[in-house]
Amino acid sequence: MADLAPREVVLWGATGQAKVLRECLNAGGFEIIALFDNDPVLRSPFAGVPLYHGETGLRDWLAGRPEASATGFLIAIGGERGAQRLALQERLAAYGLTALVAVHPTAFVAADARLGAGSQILAQSAVCVEAVLGRACIVNTAATVDHECRLGDGVHVCPGAHLAGLVVVDDFATIGTGAVVLPRVRIGRGALIGAGAVVTRDVAAGATVAGNPARPLRTQS
Repeated sequence: MADLAPREVVLWGATGQAKVLRECLNAGGFEIIALFDNDPVLRSPFAGVPLYHGETGLRDWLAGRPEASATGFLIAIGGERGAQRLALQERLAAYGLTALVAVHPTAFVAADARLGAGSQILAQSAVCVEAVLGRACIVNTAATVDHECRLGDGVHVCPGAHLAGLVVVDDFATIGTGAVVLPRVRIGRGALIGAGAVVTRDVAAGATVAGNPARPLRTQS
């Protein structure tokens, strides 16, 4: 995260991904001051950090903070919900909050890699030379994005997954835990790569593939 980024941060999402981001943010000297979530029965997982529910809770909290741009935010929603993550990011940005980029201190990011707003590069992961990530992407624990890969918005590279060089991943696709995508393969919009799959050829938009080599299980209509 850039030195000029706000040091106070809020998260939308109050379950497992929030816990992961808190560890990442604390390591960088950032402070989480509030959480938001649509689930009305959730309680804050962090002592001393209030949890507000839904957009009404967000507006109530903002009413007491006239300088919203001084507060950064991240969307703490993982899994296959990249489209939801991006929609929430756009909503919070519309209120004047600043979307951050989180990079864990144990992660490697090449100097010429480009990370879109709201992206999260987590512990022991790598984003290599000339890689480009869109908005609200997650490169999860020990995952790798090799040279010259192109990731669209809302992509999730799950823990231990590996993208070889020159891979293209379109918006909202998910690369499952431990999957491997071979060089120059394209993963279509909204596709799901199953855990442990080895992807040797292009994957159509909306498809789910699994196995070694990966084969289609279904395609969205």
